[in-house]
Amino acid sequence: MLNTQRTATLLLVDDEPVNLRVLKQLLGAHYNLVFAKNGEEAIRLATSQLPDLILLDVMMPGMTGFEVCQSLKLRTETRAIPIIFVTALSEEHDEARGFEVGGVDYVTKPISPSVVQARVKTHLSLMQADELKRTRLQVIQRLGRAAEYKDNETGMHVLRMSHFSKVLALAWGFSADQADILLHAAPMHDIGKIGIPDAILQKPDRLTDEEYEIMKTHPLIGAEILGDANSKLLQIAKSVALTHHEKWDGTGYPNGLKGEQIPIEGRIVAVADVFDALTSKRPYKGAWTLEQTLAEMRAQKGRHFEPRLVDLLEQNLDEILTIKAQFEDD
Repeated sequence: MLNTQRTATLLLVDDEPVNLRVLKQLLGAHYNLVFAKNGEEAIRLATSQLPDLILLDVMMPGMTGFEVCQSLKLRTETRAIPIIFVTALSEEHDEARGFEVGGVDYVTKPISPSVVQARVKTHLSLMQADELKRTRLQVIQRLGRAAEYKDNETGMHVLRMSHFSKVLALAWGFSADQADILLHAAPMHDIGKIGIPDAILQKPDRLTDEEYEIMKTHPLIGAEILGDANSKLLQIAKSVALTHHEKWDGTGYPNGLKGEQIPIEGRIVAVADVFDALTSKRPYKGAWTLEQTLAEMRAQKGRHFEPRLVDLLEQNLDEILTIKAQFEDD
């Protein structure tokens, strides 16, 4: 994993000492360097040192660079390390082979110093960007789990309704990337429940009118927690948190939005959330049958739910039920 608080470490692999000396002179002033003269040593050092980037020769005694790359990509701890091939093999099929086995770049010898420096810098920057993206996603997922600790919902509910949301988003016409953003934003839908008193949130009996009014503030609390951010993922998460209790006919909360005033992500999550809630057992209710649930969803077309989304739910029911079975409650 790339640590942005230290100098990056590069593993340089070549069976010719002169080539390693050239790379050392070129890169040693900017990075921590580790050296290997054969494939077996490269695998050992990659596993023990976990470098940020590997520059790998292809033609070596014993294991070739392609074989080393394949081996590293099979190991959990090393598969994410970017590998740049640095080789005298210049044929097009050799370069294609390098990318096929998992390399991120291919530099031919004799090397151009400026090209090598630029490629190394570029791929380290890409690694850092990927790491920041993964970290941001992990933080969001853990915030979602924090809300679960306060609620009587289950972690499996959050997984199911998030995947249901992705299925509906794709059926609606979202791109694969847009659907993945919603998949990762949907767990934030009830983050605002962190701000609801436990006595209300975990009450086994019906809420009083006053308690229900307090409960209805959780979308606003969720939007405040998520705040204003440049991240598209956080923007969608905030929208979902704020609007998943709005209803198509305008009788929802907190803002009484109606029809297409409700963002599409909020409309999708509303359908996914309610479908799973109805078909799941809770401390205060038994699980409804599929027939009962679908009858209720149909009855709420044009009232609670966007009519087209209920149709899409039924059209994609096989996939929905497969997800439900995959993430069953314990």
